[in-house]
Amino acid sequence: MSQNLFNKVWDLHAVGTLASGQTQLFIGQHLIHEVTSPQAFEMLRDRNLTVLHPELTLATVDHIIPTLDQARPFQDLLAEEMMSAIEKNCREFGVTLLDLADHRQGIVHVVGPELGLTQPGMTLACGDSHTSTHGAFGSIAFGIGTSQVAYVLSTQTLAMQRPKVRRVEVNGELGRGVFAKDVTLYIIQKLGVQGGVGFAYEYAGEVFDRMTMEERMTVCNMAIEGGARCGYVNPDQTTVDYLRGRPMAPQGADFDKAAAWWLSLASGPDAEFDDVVTFDAADIEPTVTWGITPAQSLGISQSIPSVSSFPESEHFLIGEALQYMGLTEGQPIEGTKIDVAFVGSCTNSRISDLREAAAIAKGNKVADGVKALVVPGSQQVAKQAEEEGLDRIFTEAGFQWRAAGCSMCLAMNPDKLQGAEVCASSSNRNFKGRQGSPTGRTLLMSPAMVAAAAINGAVTDVRKMTEPVAV
Repeated sequence: MSQNLFNKVWDLHAVGTLASGQTQLFIGQHLIHEVTSPQAFEMLRDRNLTVLHPELTLATVDHIIPTLDQARPFQDLLAEEMMSAIEKNCREFGVTLLDLADHRQGIVHVVGPELGLTQPGMTLACGDSHTSTHGAFGSIAFGIGTSQVAYVLSTQTLAMQRPKVRRVEVNGELGRGVFAKDVTLYIIQKLGVQGGVGFAYEYAGEVFDRMTMEERMTVCNMAIEGGARCGYVNPDQTTVDYLRGRPMAPQGADFDKAAAWWLSLASGPDAEFDDVVTFDAADIEPTVTWGITPAQSLGISQSIPSVSSFPESEHFLIGEALQYMGLTEGQPIEGTKIDVAFVGSCTNSRISDLREAAAIAKGNKVADGVKALVVPGSQQVAKQAEEEGLDRIFTEAGFQWRAAGCSMCLAMNPDKLQGAEVCASSSNRNFKGRQGSPTGRTLLMSPAMVAAAAINGAVTDVRKMTEPVAV
């Protein structure tokens, strides 16, 4: 039996085994942003330490960045403090910073891949939960805490316990109106938010083989929402084609040599796994969350489940979710009224996501009383979208076209829900208060579904707004 990709890459980066049984793992690429790095740099100063490999660290600004008025100083004093801190820290410690004046700036998990910095066989860490995104390339990528950010900055290593590996297969063909976001929400619904604890997820099967790199990133992004330590897809020709010619990827003959090695890392047909689960793509329909965890979701044709349909141990949580969301047992999810629609976040703000939403928005108008935002994931995504005319499609339909940033995903910026507003969101978390209001309510769905909800003023089956493909 051969090793799976995860264990191959882990072993290649293992520096040694600690007394605790943990592996001291070399980190090939470290990404930082303005929210979890200030305290880490202060830890270095307190200990008179330097950044060991500044060339292996890249900083960008995204979480606190306003998407409307970006004039400095920012109106939010804390945001301005964080911005000034990362500018000072990167300057002092020799770290490259993609600031607002840099055309490469954007959400950390968007810019790494689009620059070709994220590559197969790499270990990658960032002080952000959704670092698992980068696993789409056949890397193993971990979200870490602030003290660990300081540890990686000063040693370029991380002490970690090796997780088990679960292969998650989805076979068959996805139906019309079903996107990568629906696939990842479905998997989380079936396995649970704690189902992946202690595991890395290898996403495999016919559906993932056919996915674009941007679709794979959407699924890997939310591996953490299912409790997994990380998620990844084996590198293949789709991976190689995506990386070819990107500025931070190898070039010329070096690229061809790297590509051959990347492909060799993939889990073989006889690779061992600690667990294997299989799903049928035909069972997945456009999916919407109804509760306060990403696992509390259902297909658009379904109704809100009853408390009694869950194990008794979950009754309190389910009751709490229904009360918070203002939903009732047996109520169809389709038709749920919304106040805000948000297309963006590190999950769904890439050019393909914007195209999907624009295809629904084109020729339509946002419903009266709905505030709709489209926030590209990077300046490069914004530029490409504007070249394709997507921004005009959105603005003509009544959406606001914003500058690149995390925006309303976590609301550490001016983009926040007000009161008990309900938001149709293409982001990754629907926790209580996640989008800036302690009583705000979030319904997660694909960008196309967000656009459909914005136009109709309520959760809508996007398939009703698209034509079946003639056979």
